[in-house]
Amino acid sequence: MKIVEHLPIVRGAQTSASPARVQAIVEDVRDRGDSALRDWSQQLDRGVPPAWTVPHEVLAEAWHSLAQADRDALEHAARNIRTFAEAQRLTLQGMEIEIEPGVFAGQRVVPVDRVACYVPGGRYPLPSTVLMTVIPALAAGVPHVVVLTPPRADAWPDRHILAAAYLAGATAVHPIGGAQGIAAAAYGTESIAAVDLIVGPGNAWVTEAKRQVYGVVGIDALAGPSEVMVLCDASADIATVAADLLAQAEHDPDAEAIAVTDDAIFAEQLRLEVERQLDGLPTREIAAQSIARHGRIVVVADRAAMVALANKRAPEHLEIVTHDAMALAERCTSYGGLFIGHDAAEVLGDYCTGPSHVLPTGRAGRYTGGLSALTFLKVLSTQRADPGAARGLAATAAHLARLEGLEAHARAAEHRK
Repeated sequence: MKIVEHLPIVRGAQTSASPARVQAIVEDVRDRGDSALRDWSQQLDRGVPPAWTVPHEVLAEAWHSLAQADRDALEHAARNIRTFAEAQRLTLQGMEIEIEPGVFAGQRVVPVDRVACYVPGGRYPLPSTVLMTVIPALAAGVPHVVVLTPPRADAWPDRHILAAAYLAGATAVHPIGGAQGIAAAAYGTESIAAVDLIVGPGNAWVTEAKRQVYGVVGIDALAGPSEVMVLCDASADIATVAADLLAQAEHDPDAEAIAVTDDAIFAEQLRLEVERQLDGLPTREIAAQSIARHGRIVVVADRAAMVALANKRAPEHLEIVTHDAMALAERCTSYGGLFIGHDAAEVLGDYCTGPSHVLPTGRAGRYTGGLSALTFLKVLSTQRADPGAARGLAATAAHLARLEGLEAHARAAEHRK
């Protein structure tokens, strides 16, 4: 892990799927439906699942087959995620105000009708992502919430993912992944109903497919490699900070783990500790690639420089592990998820503190937040007027319409005089 004094704000180019190849898959599924799903599943997933919807009894069997300790952990996480999502939903309410006498403007808050939650099932199947996407959607009031997840060869998807879908209350689980899964959800097939919104992380093929179907459906974000930035000083436990960096690095060779400190001695000690812990890590092969490619310890002059770098970089996960963590947190404004203090570990947020772990990457935290109950809500404006009340607005509307050269608009306004 390198110790540096500067960090490029924009990451280097990432490996991505071929847009043309993804387009071919998406258009084929759009045009041929289930037949295309079968062909692409056979080619890319090494087999075709028994059906395009997992039966409810299979979901229940997956749940009841888990060890009690597994069920307890999933239930604990689900309870916290649901508690947070339900409270979050209540922060956005409908309203109406009287703009001027007899003229009213308001908003309604309405959930989308159909949502697909994509859940990766490759190197690391992620049952936690089922909980982090399905539960906020249901808390928002979405009536139809389906899970898309890759099948195992000629079989149903990972049983932990199926069990999590059962626990979360997903409407259905479709054993289809990759670009073909995204296309099926966007356009619909004979067996899979089209949705209004697709959310959840995925590999480069999934991300490119989401990019291509955006507009046909809504999407939450375009996910890139996972990121963590840890602002730390000599008050931090070095072993714990190193462990947090490696927890991020084991995701993927392109994952990014960065520590920022104003203490050069601490930086060197942290570098050595990362190397020590890396040697005994079962996922060392992946984590070592990530650390070598993207791992950095940045030594800056002072606290102001730490905050400035964090706000410019807008990391997916931002940990603040300093003696004045709350003071620094108040000055940080760009991130996916913020973890304040020595015990607010990013890994806890991955699983069970409540907020969703589906967060913006690639500096998208400058302009958006993570997935939440609010992701699934539409804020719809309303306008009404008592008889005769619009007369006071008509002259203004007609004047502005003629200013823009729209005479029919002006005349329509004047009909209210």
